[in-house]
Amino acid sequence: MKVLIASDKFKGTLTAKEVADLISEGLSDHECVLKPVADGGEGTSDILGHSLGVTTFEVSVQGPHGSCVSAPIKIALDQDGVPEIALMEMSAASGLSLINKEDLDPWKASTFGTGELIIAARDMGVDKIILGIGGSATNDGGAGMAQALGVRFYDNDGHVIEDIPNSLDKLHRVFMDIPIDLPEIIVATDVSNPLLGEKGATRSYGPQKGICVNDIDVHESRLKRLADVVENELNLSIRNDKGAGAAGGLGFGLKAFCDATLVNGFDLISEMTSLEEAVISSDLIITGEGSIDAQSMMGKAPFGVAKLAHKHNKPVVAFCGILKDEEALENVFDKVFPMVDSEVSVEEAINDSSKVLKNKVDSCRLMIEQLVS
Repeated sequence: MKVLIASDKFKGTLTAKEVADLISEGLSDHECVLKPVADGGEGTSDILGHSLGVTTFEVSVQGPHGSCVSAPIKIALDQDGVPEIALMEMSAASGLSLINKEDLDPWKASTFGTGELIIAARDMGVDKIILGIGGSATNDGGAGMAQALGVRFYDNDGHVIEDIPNSLDKLHRVFMDIPIDLPEIIVATDVSNPLLGEKGATRSYGPQKGICVNDIDVHESRLKRLADVVENELNLSIRNDKGAGAAGGLGFGLKAFCDATLVNGFDLISEMTSLEEAVISSDLIITGEGSIDAQSMMGKAPFGVAKLAHKHNKPVVAFCGILKDEEALENVFDKVFPMVDSEVSVEEAINDSSKVLKNKVDSCRLMIEQLVS
């Protein structure tokens, strides 16, 4: 039996590659093809970097609260050895993982460092930047990123606004002080949210970044002000575009100030790693993610893998840490095997994830094999 293992990471415990390796160990007497996947969230540049072959450079940029952090840029060379593609992730410069939970401060968290990453990649001479924008700590609409690129924001009195995002409510004008000469920017995202509204950046993801219930309307109004000024000054009506609300509105800012193209992260990875071809040539598809629930239906990697499997009439199973909304997933996967069950607690699954996953694969092996027998 030929098995394709196309799993995403188990966030906080196992990388996508580690998950694929552990599953393949449990199915070692079958032919296993390992193609770890991602969806535009954290880990995207690692997956693409493995596929392209890259050299990694560390650059110093501002973190979300202004302190200095080191962030990687992965460079793929063309056939002549010239830098061609830069792979990077906004989370390395402006991510939640860079801030202790008790220190979350959405009033000052900025994407300035992500803008510095873009400049660093440009200065390396690449033709294209592929930027993953999952895992953000920010809700500034990409205004901080734009500041780093030379965009200036002015209040009604003509004074430059430096305090982004806290003073976005005073925004009156946007001005490009210098031409922004950037390579093509492809933005990989795992969400399709608009900038504003019930499904927008603030209401959907603000609470996990420290925005309390009483402040949601205030933060929403700041992003609306940014969208209004961009529409008036730059003649760009993009607030409702798919992905504009990704990463606290960074998707919006990248489109507005960098003319970036937003794409579904899983679709991009699938194309660049020839995932569909691997599905066609396999007998069984295995995918997975740390948590599988109804949200997995919204652009996440396991659902993308399942869609490809269904397209080519292949059985597909998933491993996960925690399973929710099981009934809603009955038509998505043939089987879902959660690590957390009546015998394994959440704590055990987190603290001993490698052992628990391997045991789960061993215990489910017969059920998996029966799907193609």
